[in-house]
Amino acid sequence: MVTRPEAGSIPETPGSYQFRDAAGRVIYVGKAKSLRQRLSNYFADPATLHPRTAQMVATAATVEWIQVRNEVEALMLEYSLIKEHRPRFNVRLVDDKSYPFLAVTTSDEWPRAMVMRGARRKGVRYFGPYGHAYAIRETLDLLLRTFPIRTCSDNKFNQHHKQGRPCLLFHIEQCAGPCVGEINSEDYQQLVTEFIEFLEGDTELVVERLEAKMRDAAEGLEFELAARLRDRLASVRRAIEKQQMVAERSEDLDVIGIAEDDLEASVQVFYVRKGRVVGRKGFVLDKVMSVDPGEMIGRILEELYYEEPPLGMPKQVLVPSMPDDPALFSQWLGEHRGSKVEIRVPQRGEKRALAETVTTNATEAFQRHRLRRASDHNSRAKALNELQEYLQLPEAPLRIECFDMSHIQGTDYVGSMVVVTDGLADRREYRRFKVKTVGGKVIGDSDDFAAMYEVLTRRFTNYLQDKSKPLEERGKFQYPPQLLVVDGGKGQLNVASQVLRELGLEEEIPVCSLAKQFEEVYLPGRSAPVQVPRQSEALFLLQRIRDESHRFAISFHRELRGKRMTTSVLDGVPGLGEARKARLLKEFGGIGALKTTSIEDLRTPSWLPEAVAVAVYEALHPDSTSESPSSDDQSGDNQSSDNQSSESEIEE
Repeated sequence: MVTRPEAGSIPETPGSYQFRDAAGRVIYVGKAKSLRQRLSNYFADPATLHPRTAQMVATAATVEWIQVRNEVEALMLEYSLIKEHRPRFNVRLVDDKSYPFLAVTTSDEWPRAMVMRGARRKGVRYFGPYGHAYAIRETLDLLLRTFPIRTCSDNKFNQHHKQGRPCLLFHIEQCAGPCVGEINSEDYQQLVTEFIEFLEGDTELVVERLEAKMRDAAEGLEFELAARLRDRLASVRRAIEKQQMVAERSEDLDVIGIAEDDLEASVQVFYVRKGRVVGRKGFVLDKVMSVDPGEMIGRILEELYYEEPPLGMPKQVLVPSMPDDPALFSQWLGEHRGSKVEIRVPQRGEKRALAETVTTNATEAFQRHRLRRASDHNSRAKALNELQEYLQLPEAPLRIECFDMSHIQGTDYVGSMVVVTDGLADRREYRRFKVKTVGGKVIGDSDDFAAMYEVLTRRFTNYLQDKSKPLEERGKFQYPPQLLVVDGGKGQLNVASQVLRELGLEEEIPVCSLAKQFEEVYLPGRSAPVQVPRQSEALFLLQRIRDESHRFAISFHRELRGKRMTTSVLDGVPGLGEARKARLLKEFGGIGALKTTSIEDLRTPSWLPEAVAVAVYEALHPDSTSESPSSDDQSGDNQSSDNQSSESEIEE
């Protein structure tokens, strides 16, 4: 564990600090307005620190720092050190795919339009990024009809220049033919300038020029030229339609949307220039340590704007929540842009609607990211093999069962059992349990341990019973899991271990628990959690199983609660059908009025038989009869026979 530096040795200036492990590797990089004040927080009582922060401090062997002149320099230094060392405890980009850009090589004698990926180069103007390369090519194909600049490589350009013959693109009017002198340098540069202006969002000026040229050609009786200009104008308008108008024409802004869970965050950015969406970018962040929204927004801004974005710095950046130090980030972005940059959370109107759209895109991208990992066979195989390794299982767990409890203040207590076979959810094997008694008494208070004990005992008692029967007579619990997972911490794990021990299954069925708060995995007999890497397929699979068992338990709980809340005291009264019950309630004014009605008044209606009237009175006044069953008992019996679903069976 790192020792606290000597008193007074830490400066009170801005800077960046780095924690290193025993091998000298940088494991965490941070920034501070005052290094002394910030670093002192790490050397407080470990019990007061966030668990992951305490883990980082315990892992570190030394701490060092670099002083700078101001907070902006500290911010830039922090980012560059994170890029250089990729510390394990810092939030980091995990989806580092390269997005395609539409680029123009402005430094060339004859600039070229092309699709580019990877690191940015000097002398090249970038537009985008785009979600897919085909979107760039469609846009470029439309624009080349109006701005016929070259798209060929330098080798091909030189080859046709030597041959004195242009390529096919010249003949279909998608290149002006600079390789064979069909256009002079001045006119070609004008084409490039107009092409760049259009991509920057100045579409109206381009349309007005084409319309004016078309009218002049028509008035000069140059009808073929006018027809070509008309076709070019149509291509430009189709390209404009692909750029959605979302704000005022004078506005340049970037909009950030986030969807997240405990481990990762999906980020989407829409680039809006001159009021139109001209590009978008998405990536996934690995949180590693628990971060609050402000800290995560700051990390995202660093990722996006440390290097100048391809479309330049915007005037506004719309974020879902403000960074921890908004003034610092506004100053830093303003120095990049050369003028003020506003960071704000949109509250209403079109910008709020746009921010919601970007967040929806982030959510969809996050779902695709998780689905891609979940559905990939290689990922599933890797997850099962990793579980075997990290949990020291005798074999890869091809069948995994996970249990969770759900209730509200001890009422409608239910349990869920979800099954994953070969890494995929097996919904036919799902089961759900109504927990009614624990140790012979009705549940009144919240008692997850007792409920878990009951559910697991019922499940594995049934397994032992099935195991002793002939194969053809075995029931729905005949297969044991190769890994039992319980949602919770050490308490739930101890309950599961106790059940297996009492039933003699301790050696046959491995068990673990997954604590939701810190995604920690516990095994029996070990006080510390198992070190399952946060980005491993194994942890991702366990998390997905746990979330599914939680969802399944909650859905069953809501179903039972809904039935209980809609059950009437008149349900189950002999001779009182739905039509007669509705008429009774209507004529007497509801349940409250019926409770104050005498037995003589209930016998008055000619359509209500006397025996039914007596049964209604007894149902409304249970104290008036000693043997009459309560409506709650009847409704409970009805519920137990009705609760069936296509997704699972209820184990009674």
